[in-house]
Parts: sequence; C-alpha cells; structure tokens
Amino acid sequence: MRRIALSVAASAATLSLAGCGVLNATGDSTSASPAKGDDLTVGLLLPEKTNTRYDKFDYPIIKSKVSDLTAKQGKVEYENANADAAKQSGQMQKMIDDKVDVILLDAVDSHAIAGEVKKAKDAGIPVIAYDRLAEGPISAYVSFDNELVGEVQGRSLLDALGSNASTATKIVMMNGSPTDPNAKQFKEGALSELNGKVTIAASYDTTDWKPENAQANMAKAISQIGAGNIAGVYSANDGMAGGVIKALKAAGVTSLPPVTGQDAELDAVQRVVAGEQYMSVYKSYPDEAEAAAQMAVSKVQGKDIQFDALTEDKVDSPTTKNIPSKLVQVSALTRKTIKDTVIADGIYTVDDICTAKFKAQCAAIGLK
Repeated sequence: MRRIALSVAASAATLSLAGCGVLNATGDSTSASPAKGDDLTVGLLLPEKTNTRYDKFDYPIIKSKVSDLTAKQGKVEYENANADAAKQSGQMQKMIDDKVDVILLDAVDSHAIAGEVKKAKDAGIPVIAYDRLAEGPISAYVSFDNELVGEVQGRSLLDALGSNASTATKIVMMNGSPTDPNAKQFKEGALSELNGKVTIAASYDTTDWKPENAQANMAKAISQIGAGNIAGVYSANDGMAGGVIKALKAAGVTSLPPVTGQDAELDAVQRVVAGEQYMSVYKSYPDEAEAAAQMAVSKVQGKDIQFDALTEDKVDSPTTKNIPSKLVQVSALTRKTIKDTVIADGIYTVDDICTAKFKAQCAAIGLK
C-alpha cells in the first residue's frame, strides 16, 4: 500500500464539512433517492481484545454515531474475533447471511479474509476496511496515516537518545503482527527514520501483537545483546511496550532505556508519567470511528456527495487499486503533551491518569 500524505489544508477542509452540515445532508446527491432509509444495520467486526481501545472506544463511538446519523433507527451488530482469523471469517459469514447493510471490517488477517470480502460484495453488501487495510474488493478504507505513525515513533526514539545516537548505538525493534498490514507500514516508517543513525541489533515480528510474546522476544534480545548494551527499544504499540518493560525489569535493569509505543492506552500513559515508557502515539479514535460511521451510513443511503467528501484520499492494497480512503493524522504523546492530547480530547481525565500511585509524578509534570 502506498501512503498518501495529507496537507493540513485538505484535512481541515474535510473536517469542516461536518460543521457546515454537508455530511448530514439528506437529498443533495446526484443519485437522488437513498438506497436505504434510517432503518439500517451496520456490521462491525473488530480484531482483538488485548488492545483495550476496541471495546472502550471504537465500538461505542461507532454505535453512538450511527444512532445519531439515523434518528436512532440504525443499529450496529458487533463481533470481536479475539485475534482468531478463522473465528472472524465465521463472524463475517454470519453477517452476510443476516443481510446487514454494510460491514466495517478491522481484519485479524488482511489476506485470509479476502474471500469473505468477495462474498459480501457478491451479496450486495459493501465492505469498508477499518483501521487495517483488508484485501479483496473493499469499497473504502479509513485509518490513520500508518507510515507517519512509524516515523513519529522513530523520530521520538532518536530524540530520546539525543547526542548518544550513533551507528554504534544498539536498539531493539519490537514490530507488530506479520498478519497485520499496518505493522509493516509502522516498521517501514520507523526504519525511514532509524536506518543509518543507529544499529538495529535485533528485530522481531510479534505474533498477534501479544504482550507476552513481546516479553519473550525481549528476553531473547537481552540474552543475545546484553541488557547494558541496549540503548532503546522501538515498540510498535503500548501493549508490547508493557511486555518489553517487564522483560527489562526481570533482567535487573533499573534505569530503563527509552521505549516507544502506540495507542495511548491508560496503562501506557501512566508509564509515560512515571518515566518508564518514553512515548506513545496518540491517535484520535473519535475522529476515526466517527468517520467510519459516517462513511458506512452515507454509503448505504446512497449519499454520494457526503461519501466522496469523506474519502478524498486513495490507497492501494495488494488486490485493489485507488481505494477511496480517509487517513487521519497522529501525534506523539510524551510527558510534555499529555494535556494537549488525551486530556484535551476527553479520552482520559486527570483523575483517570493520576491515581494515588502516580500523584507525585503527575504533580511534577503539572498534571493536577
């Protein structure tokens, strides 16, 4: 897949449509009559539960937005595959059999699910790839700018290393699952920043993104390289960062090297506050989830103008070219930017983050 860089102006223009009422218009499409009224069903297939974002943010936000867009008549049929590709295939087949109107698909295995995507199309059910770019004849795609995620992580790690960064500096890369196309893009983005500036002493593709697998991989790296020789760790997400940190502590490391992350999970934000994890990538789940709901409803209802306004970008998958897409921007979350990211967007409150265990560290960085 090729990444399409978004200009600030284009992104702002797209977002401003909601404020102008264009995204909620009802009859200005050239296709005149909507294909479906407000009594519609959106099938939502999410990939796993290890990452808390799916049940805590994505599903409830999509459910609420679909309700708002359909005068409370639309509903969301939700399933989570718990990192089981075969299970997700069965869940999708059931949604096809149930004749849902549109499917939002966050694939466990983007390649393996292609057959079900074709079955959905053959049944007249559009499939919108959500967060991860599934293969097969999908109708649209909404996600974050995934290479930019990796670039932000790589730059942040170099910033943390500062003047210590050189080709003699050894880091470990803890990449995501090989079945997730996003993981490849995160890695490519990170490597574009890290290559030639540090030495990647060990690199792992972590099965199913599981923290326990990351912990085991990190233990191997420590055994091979030596804990004292690891200057930093690129971890593709927060769950794995937690596993990496556990492995370092188990090896007796008391002064932790900088560790990256992604998803701004509450545990990770607290680790950032405590100085155990250097950073996470904050991705605005409300922006992504609301855009997905808007795309699904407008697609089903035949509102072409609204759909086109939401999908001004184009991406390629291994099977499909020029997929109408929306790529949402991301930012680095560090101790300095917690207020401007997760707190400003209402993801967490200060009280959520600054529990008794973290009160002193919160006060030290002005969170109180």
